[in-house]
Amino acid sequence: MSKVTYRRSRRPGCLTMVFMLVVIVLGVIWIHDRLGGQLLPGSRPSISEKRHMGKDAFPALTETWSEGRGDTKVVRIPLHGMILLDTEPGLFGGIRGADLARRSIRRATMDPAVRAIILEIDSPGGGITASDILHQELLRFKQAQPNRKIVAHFGDIAASGAYYIALAADHILAHPTTITGSLGVMIQTLNMHELGTLIGIRDVTIKSGDNKDLLNPLQEVSETQIDMLQNVVDAMHTRFKNLVAESRNLPFETVAELADGRIVTAADAKEQGLIDQIGYWDDTVARLQQLLDVDDIIIYRYDKSFSWRQLLRGRTSLNPTAWLETLYTPRLMYQWRID
Repeated sequence: MSKVTYRRSRRPGCLTMVFMLVVIVLGVIWIHDRLGGQLLPGSRPSISEKRHMGKDAFPALTETWSEGRGDTKVVRIPLHGMILLDTEPGLFGGIRGADLARRSIRRATMDPAVRAIILEIDSPGGGITASDILHQELLRFKQAQPNRKIVAHFGDIAASGAYYIALAADHILAHPTTITGSLGVMIQTLNMHELGTLIGIRDVTIKSGDNKDLLNPLQEVSETQIDMLQNVVDAMHTRFKNLVAESRNLPFETVAELADGRIVTAADAKEQGLIDQIGYWDDTVARLQQLLDVDDIIIYRYDKSFSWRQLLRGRTSLNPTAWLETLYTPRLMYQWRID
């Protein structure tokens, strides 16, 4: 009877292959993070510059060629959805479109090669402070270097806080079908006092003053508190109207007539001086070339860099009551809202 001899294979086993794969992935993660979230040379600061920049000063975003050609560098930055700068709930967390826009503006500001921004707006507005911060970031972009330009390009809707942000632009262009306006302020919450009384829910709040729990959803709102809140809304509204009058070179009285929360079509906005032009993307590009006095522009966009580290460190943040918290949490808003 012949003896069968088994020879051990010298090919790497499954465990070895898995180990090698893990090493490679961890190596890519390390290189990716060392490069500030980018693997393309030339789209990040030099080593000497990076020593003086944090990730918030020069955000880790991937730069992608969008269209065009030439030596004049332009960045297109989208501003879509609700304008809020806090973290967006999700399986692994994330950032809102407004926060990505802020990071993109900051990135463009720190890149000396960027001559202009095309701000693509499709938003009903949002938080007052968030809108003001983005407006200021755009002003800082222009102040960082002489002769920089911004063109705002409106999509379906550019209302309230979104319009507030666009006031930093040198030129505002809207699609023929754009809805804009809603130059106003609101503070909105839910009051469930009667519902609580009906089903036997009683509020217990220990407070240091009568107004400490202002807009408590389980308490009635007094006339004094309503007057107090109206004064705050009026002050923010006046700030908005002053900015429109100054930025659009319009009489304050004219702006005051328009700033009752009404929405307007692109044609009406053009007639009232709220925008400069009605047109399409090609018209936006052509107008920007005129502002920069160049024949060609090369347009880039920024995208969020994928971070393995963030994914691996991510945590579930699903909150079944988050929607209810959003409804009854008061916010001062530059927003067109229909409920």
